[in-house]
This record gives sequence, structure tokens and C-alpha cells, in this order.
Amino acid sequence: MSYLAVSMTRPINFGIAGIIRTLNRPIINSKVWKQNSRNYHDNEAFGYRVPVIYTMQDYTNVELSNRIENANLLRLVAAYRTYGHKEAHLDPLGIMEREKVLALDYKRYGFTEPNKVYNLNGILHVNKSSSTKDSKEEANIDAIISHLKKVYCGKVAYEFMHIPNASERRWFYHTLESYDKTSLTPKEKKRIFEFLTRSEVFDHFMSKKFPQVKRYGLEGAESMLVALEKLFEVSNKAGVIEAVLCMPHRGRLNLLTDLLKFPPVRLFHKVKGNPEFPEHLPASGDVLSHLASSPQLNYGATRPLNVSMLHNPSHLEAVNPVAMGKTRAKQMDLLKFETDCKLGDRVMCIQLHGDAAFTGQGVVMESFGLSNLPHFSSGGSVHIVVNNQLGYTTPAQNARSSWYSSDIGKMINAPVIHVNGDFPEDVTRAIEIAFEYRNKFEKDVIIDLITYRRWGHNELDEPAYTQPLMYNNIRSRKSVPKLYEEKLLTEEIITRNEINEFRDNYFKFLEEQYKLSDDYKSEADTLKKKWSKMIMPTESVSKLDTGVSRDVLEKVGKISITVPDDIVIHPRLKKFHIQSRLQRIAEGKKIDWATAEALALGSLLLEGHNVRLCGQDVGRGTFSQRHAMMICQETERVVIPLNNLSKDQGMLEVANSNLSELAVVGFEYGMSIENPNNLNLWEAQFGDFFNGAQIIIDTYISSGEAKWLRQSGLVMLLPHGYDGAGPEHSSCRIERFLQLSNDRIDVLNDIIPINPNMHIINPTTPAQYFHALRRQLKRNFRKPLIVMTPKILLKSAAAVSDFEEMMPSTTFLPVIGNNTISEKSKIEKIIFVCGKLYYDLVKERQNKKLVDKVAIVRIEELCPFPKKDIEQELNNYNNVEEFVWCQEEPQNNGAFTFIEPRLNQILPNGQKVKYVGRPTSATPAVGVSKWHHIEHSKILNEIF
Repeated sequence: MSYLAVSMTRPINFGIAGIIRTLNRPIINSKVWKQNSRNYHDNEAFGYRVPVIYTMQDYTNVELSNRIENANLLRLVAAYRTYGHKEAHLDPLGIMEREKVLALDYKRYGFTEPNKVYNLNGILHVNKSSSTKDSKEEANIDAIISHLKKVYCGKVAYEFMHIPNASERRWFYHTLESYDKTSLTPKEKKRIFEFLTRSEVFDHFMSKKFPQVKRYGLEGAESMLVALEKLFEVSNKAGVIEAVLCMPHRGRLNLLTDLLKFPPVRLFHKVKGNPEFPEHLPASGDVLSHLASSPQLNYGATRPLNVSMLHNPSHLEAVNPVAMGKTRAKQMDLLKFETDCKLGDRVMCIQLHGDAAFTGQGVVMESFGLSNLPHFSSGGSVHIVVNNQLGYTTPAQNARSSWYSSDIGKMINAPVIHVNGDFPEDVTRAIEIAFEYRNKFEKDVIIDLITYRRWGHNELDEPAYTQPLMYNNIRSRKSVPKLYEEKLLTEEIITRNEINEFRDNYFKFLEEQYKLSDDYKSEADTLKKKWSKMIMPTESVSKLDTGVSRDVLEKVGKISITVPDDIVIHPRLKKFHIQSRLQRIAEGKKIDWATAEALALGSLLLEGHNVRLCGQDVGRGTFSQRHAMMICQETERVVIPLNNLSKDQGMLEVANSNLSELAVVGFEYGMSIENPNNLNLWEAQFGDFFNGAQIIIDTYISSGEAKWLRQSGLVMLLPHGYDGAGPEHSSCRIERFLQLSNDRIDVLNDIIPINPNMHIINPTTPAQYFHALRRQLKRNFRKPLIVMTPKILLKSAAAVSDFEEMMPSTTFLPVIGNNTISEKSKIEKIIFVCGKLYYDLVKERQNKKLVDKVAIVRIEELCPFPKKDIEQELNNYNNVEEFVWCQEEPQNNGAFTFIEPRLNQILPNGQKVKYVGRPTSATPAVGVSKWHHIEHSKILNEIF
């Protein structure tokens, strides 16, 4: 069976799907190709030969005869669908490089008879109810070209032919070509006028009152507000009740005050140098361009739209995965109660971007990589690229290697809608199409809103230093609001007096708000709704009863390795994991790390909490220790035993992530800030792999609460330990997290509150790990928890615990002393240590018969520094002559630089702690196993 060549099944080069046979001579005779046969054509518009795979996915058999008769017409229509955007009027400034696309020349397809009428059925999809001549089932070539240019070469242009899914392509051209464009109502046009005008008046007001303030105004891109307003409206009327919004700095203040109900009085209070929070709260605040608001907007739908605008750091695009994570968390919560909806029906993620950052920041690619994955999808994000055609001072040709800034989205075959920002009515149409696509196919869609930046990167810059021609153009142009005013005046929808009155009234309103800002009292807008039972702690609470009954431990332990009878388990797993755990559970003795983790998570699930464990290979565990997922050896069916504890339990989501750290950690942080009753854990494949997510750690995890009063209980599990594995598989860089902590250095100053930004632990027993995980959800506040998790200790016979250490009246211990020493008065040396080196020290002390002279004290929680616990332990010793801090990390790594100044303040008689460990090093560990063992031996010899 043969088919006519019409489309390509995969994208190539710039995302252009080659579906047109553009020859050096007019195409007169139609040619039929076999399905999936490969051919080539010369594309003179782009200067390269394009491989073409001809299929008939886009058409039905009913249309076959008509397609053969009009093969050349079919190619012409396909050319406009594919290349029309190249001739569209998209750039307000007219500086975008545009060249004539030869593939759009109808004469090249043999159309030399202007009066000949062609049957359009099955070729050009039109609205048959329309009265316009170019929408009839039959038309001549002039009418056909006119219709195609209106659809594909106007102020809005589309890229969708690179999408491999035929139904999506078909939906696009059916929707676009059948659109019977009707003008907006006068009411709708006036609403657009109001948004544009308020934005311009706001920027002018700010420049008058605060001429030296960097506000990153929206002038030149005011249509962004029109786009968001339309998106909020159409999504809410379609059933969306939650929108999570993230954006960079430009236009943020305009959006806050104009659309998101942020009181201008509050903004002016901040601009005048006052804090955005009440001064008694433990917050440092943030800059103007990072403020946020979460209003409720009403568009006449059944339920109003709750908009959650996220705070953002100055690291552009870092907020994207955070928004995606928060969106998914909202959806998962809603799906528990609304069973009649699917993922994305009620919650939508909206991401605003700058054009330079969209192509320049790797987190964008990583976030796109998550968008369609099972444990990360949120039903499709709507991306709006506010395209200023300029970075800070970098023009487009130096900012990216692709034609459009939106081309990065083609890595996931996202459709792109380009629109000229000077035409706000066309912007609303672009939004409608984008949302309809996202809502139907639950995938990401990109709107490339092409605008300009009237001033420099900020209002204090002089952009003409680097872009003189561009800014000569910009400064000679009327603003977007003024252009739209003239349009409405011409259409007699509004009068000049109405325009002036509206501008004057809004300026007066801002003036009143400005005067009131001197007496404004800041209010905290956090710890509401799901977070209402949380507190802002002023003192750290470490000791809390987190034990559970033996019955619960036994139940969770047994079910954690129970699978249905039809699941065929790997024989090694059955012998060394399942049978071993059953024996340990039965005895309540020698509980290993993986079992303790299962007991902690399972007990939380029984209490109704949801748990999400995410990271690379977390289902099995990097070291084949966890096996939270059981996989049938015959069918590869996946079973998560801990989801079978009870009918009323929470859900355990085991998310094996892609090979990303930056986006995935941002995603998990976003999930953690949505609901304090869920436990989110991210595990690094090896500890130091967190450094790919350093931006998220710096700007969110370590500082989010201080900047924005937003708590997070995210747990980071970082495998750590020196086993001779080399520089990148040894250390989780404890020193970096300790340096990021705000734990007090002056530990003797009790006036300074103990309220660290995160907790950092290096537990040495499974029971300690068990309690630390449970403690995360048992406190009435949330803090990020950084855990140095073990590697070699995972299967160590020494590093085990008993049920008695996990039952009621037990808790996490920040410090573990030497309870086995009977006569502590004889102790001459105390060794402070954290982590697995403890077990080596105990063994060496035993070998050298120094148990009665040397005490080993484990510091399990480094931050907050456990001053009281250490002092309590030191009170047991009267004759200590030497205090030593021993670590396996180099001296400039590990915990020493954090511990030394704090420990020296509380040692008796003014004594100072001595350091024993590896010397300073440029790398965390050596890469030669022989040298590693030599270094380790030196530590043990020196310490004793």
C-alpha cells in the first residue's frame, strides 16, 4: 500500500520538520512514496539537505483521493505549517533577522492559474460556518494564500510540526486553520487597556518617587500582564483552582501590584528601607525583586483561583523546578479528595522566563527533562518567555546558538507560540491556544512573547553603551500602552478624557498609598492553612520522644519485605535481604540501617503521613541495601511493600530520578514547602553529588526561612565515608553545610537564640537514623535535615541497633558518651569524633588496651552545636589531660573548623582541642588505595 508524502515523524536540526519537497523547479506532477521511505530535498531557505520520512499519520483514508489530486497544494499547506513562523511579523523593533522562505512561494509548486478553484477538503482545515471567502471548501490560490498567511504569518506564529505525535499536530492545524477570528468585546478591550495603563503609570510613579531604586520595570513588555490575566481567566473557567507561578525579577513589582493584589502601601514601605516582616520575627528579608504574593482571584468560575507566587533568588531560572515540585505536591494532595480529576486538572504550573536565561541556564534543560517523567509530571507547565531580545548587555546572537530562545523546549517536543508583544489582543489569542493544548494533552507549551526593554538591565544602567542602534529604535517608539490607547481611540471604544481620567486616578491612588506607607506595620504572611500548626522556633528542640511500640516495629518490619505470591523475587535478594530481615525482626536484635529506615518510614506511614523518597537509584539503593521496591524477575512488575501496611496509611512514593541534581533537589524542595505533614527525602548517589545542586542549597535550603519565613523539612541523605574510593566518592563535604549554617559561634552567649537554619547530623547507629527521620515530622516546626549516611556501615556487624533503642521513651541523642566505662575518673584523654571512624577508634583502643584511659565521645549532631550535651558528658570526667578532635577528612574539610572554636569555649581549665586527621588537601581524598590505607594507619597511630 502506498501513501502520499506529507509529514516527518521526528524533529531535525533547529526543530524544523522537513515535510516539503522544495525543488529547484516547480513541482508539477505529484509523486507517491512508500510508507517510511527516506528521501531528501534541498531546502534553499536554510541551506542544508533535510532527510524526510514520509508517512500519512495526519490524514484519514477518506481523504486519500483528494490528497492525490491536490498533492502540490498539500505540500504548500504543509510548508506554511512548518515554515510560516519564519515570515511572521513577530518583532516589535523589526531587528530580528528574517529572510524570505522559498518554501512558501506558491509558484514553486506549479500554481500558475490564479482563477483555478481547488478542493480544500482534507488539506486546509477551515471553519465552514464562516462567511469569509477564504474559509470555503473550495477556493482559488489567492484566497488560499491569504488564509494561510493570516493563520501562520501574522502577529502570532506557531511551531508544532516537530511534534512526533500525529494527533497533537492534527489538533494544532485543525484549531488554527478553523479559527473564526472574532474581535474582542469592548469590555475585554478596556480591561486590556487598564492592565497596560496601570503598569505604565506604576513604572512612571516609581521612577518619580524612587529614581535611584533598581525596580526592573516592565516598560516595553507590558503585554506580560495581559498574558497572565488571560491565562488565569481561561484556566480557572476550565476548572483549575490552584496556579503556582514563578518568574524572574523583570516586571515582578508590576505584576504584584497590578494583578496579584499586593498592597502598594506594603511595597512602598519596603522600598523606603523597612522590613517586609514584623521585626520580632527571625528573618533577614530579601530584595524588592524577590517579593511574592498568594492571592485568590475570582473569574466567575465555580471555585476561585488560588495563585501561589514563589519567592525567587537572583540565580535566574533556579525557581523553575521548585515551582514544579510545589505544583505536584498540591496535585497529589487534591487527588486524595477529588477522584474525578486527573493530574493537572485542578493545579497548573506557570513559569515565566527571560530569553537569555532560558537558553543559558542548565536548570532549564534539567527541568524540561523532568516534565514528562512519571514521578515528576504535573500535567504540563505553561512557559512564557518574556523575550527582551537582550540579556544584561548581551545581544541574542551572542546569547544562544539557536534561532529562537524557545528552541530549548524542543528537547521535549514542546510546541512554541511566538507572539508580537506590541499587539496585546494577539497575545490573548496565543494564551488561549497554549492553554487549550496544555489542558488537552497535559504537556508543556511555550509562549515566546517578543518584546523589548525600554531601559537598561535596571533603570540605573545606560544601555546605549553596548546597544546604541537598538536603543535609538526603542527611544523613538511609542509605548505599548500608548499604541493600544490609540487603537481604542480609533475604534471609538474609549475617549481621551477617559484615558486621562484613568491615568490620573491611578496615579493619585499610588500617591495615597505612598503617604500611608510611613505608618504601615508589616505583617507576616506565612504559617497559614496547612502550616497553621507550625511555629517559628526561637530555641532548637532536639530531644523528643520518637520511639514506637514493639508491635508497630514488628508489623512494619515484616510487611516491608512481604510481596504477593505471584512476584518472583531474585534468589540472592530472597536469601540475603528478606530472610535476614525476618530473622532480625523476630529477634528484635541487630537491626541494620536499611531495616531501621524502613521502620521509621513505615511507622510514619501508619500515622497518616505521606513519604516521598527521591534520587538516583533510590528504589534499590546505591549500595543495594534498601530494596524499597521489589521487582518481579519474570514480569518486572514493581511492588512497594510499605504501601500495604493498612487502609488508612499514608503513601510511600519511591521516585527513581533521572541523572539530575540541580532540578531534582529544587523539585523536592518545592514539594517540601507545600505541606509540613509530608516527609520528603532526597538521596545522593554518592554524598558529594549534591554539589550539582549547590545553587538550590545556597538560595533555598539554607536560606529560604531567613529570607522569606518559608519552612522546609526536606531531608538530604548524603552517603559519606572514607573507604579508599577516591576524591569523588568519599566525602559529602560536611564543611560546606556547616559553613552555610547560622549556628552561633559564641556558644557561651545565652542571649543569642539557638535556632539554626538547618540540622546537620552524622549518626553512627541505625537507631539514631530511625529517630532522626521520625523527629522531622514530630516537631512543631520544620528544618532541613542534612544526614551523612553510611556506606560501609550499611552491612557492618558492629553498626546495628536493637528494638529497645527505638521503642517509647527513646529519642535521638546529639551526643553519645562512654557509658561502658566504669571508672571515668581514670580517663586521661577524650577523643571527640563523628561518623564511622568511631568504630575504627574503638577497635584500635581495644587492641592497645587503652579502654580505661581513653574515652571516645561521639558528636552525632554537629548543628546545632550540642553544647549542653557535651558539657553534661564532660562533667563525668575529672582528670582529663588531653582533648582531641579526630576525623578522617582533611583538616580543611570535615567538621574541625566548625567544631574547634565552639569546643574550645567549653573545655575545662581553658584547655584547647587538638586535631588528629588527614593534613590539608586540595581534594577530599586521595585516589590511590595504598596511600589511603597509609593515611588511615597514621591517624590511628597518632591518636593513641
